[in-house]
Amino acid sequence: MLISLLRERNFIHINEIDRVFMDMLKIEKLSVEIAGRKILHDVELEIPSGEVHVIFGPNGSGKSSLIMSILGHPAYKVVSGRIIFDGRDITNLPLNERVKLGLGVAYQSPPAVKGVKLKTIVTRLSNEERILGLTRSLNLSQEILERDLNVGFSGGEIKRSEILQVMAQNPKFAIFDEPDSGVDVENLHAIGRIIGEFLEERSGLLVTHTGHILKHVRVHRAHVIINGTVACSGDPEKIFNQIMRNGYKWCEKCLEKRC
Repeated sequence: MLISLLRERNFIHINEIDRVFMDMLKIEKLSVEIAGRKILHDVELEIPSGEVHVIFGPNGSGKSSLIMSILGHPAYKVVSGRIIFDGRDITNLPLNERVKLGLGVAYQSPPAVKGVKLKTIVTRLSNEERILGLTRSLNLSQEILERDLNVGFSGGEIKRSEILQVMAQNPKFAIFDEPDSGVDVENLHAIGRIIGEFLEERSGLLVTHTGHILKHVRVHRAHVIINGTVACSGDPEKIFNQIMRNGYKWCEKCLEKRC
C-alpha cells in the first residue's frame, strides 16, 4: 500500500523505492561444506538496508563459517542455497568481486604479513587525513601505521587495526567478527563508540559472544546460530538476556521443535 502510494504520487522513483525496501543481505537456505564436511545447514537470514543485526552462538556453532561464506572464501563450498547482496546474487562470485561490491569484514584473528605496512593498505583505501582521524579515534598511535601488518601487534592493536581497515574501505555492508573479544574496558568504549557511529550510516552484522559491544551499537535484530543453522531470531536485548540467564540450552530446544 505504501509503495503503491509513493509510486502514484511520484514522491520517489520506482528504482529508489526498490532500493529503500531491499534487503542489503539475504541468505536463502544456505548449506556449506569445507573439506567435504557440511558446516552450515539451510541458513536463512535477511538484513534490510540500513539495519544492523547481531549473531550469537556458542564456540563452533558456525558463526565464523557463515562470515567466511558470505565473503566468499574459496575453502567454503556452497552446496545449496543463495547469497544475495544489494539485490545481486553473489553466490558464485570470487572474494575480490564481493569486496568491490561493498562487503567489508573485520576478522577476529587476521594473519601477520611481513613486508607490508599497515599504512600502505589503509592509504590505498582512503585519504591520509581521514586515516589519521580514524587512527586517533581508535586510540592507535601514528607509529603503528609504519609497522608491518599485525607483526608484533598486541591483541588490542590487531583488533583496532582490523576495524581501521574496514572503516578506511568504507563498505556498504560491514561485518565485525568478535569486536569486543580480548579488549580492555577503555578500548572497548572507544571501539564501541566508533563502530556505532560508523554503522549509523550503513548496514552491518556483528558477531559476539560477550555482548559487550551492544552497549555502544544500535542493533535492530538478533539471531542465534546452533549447530550450523539459525535456531531463533528476535529482539536483541531479550535474546541476549535469555542467553545470560540460561545459556544456549533454550536455543537448542527451539531448534529441536523446528526439526
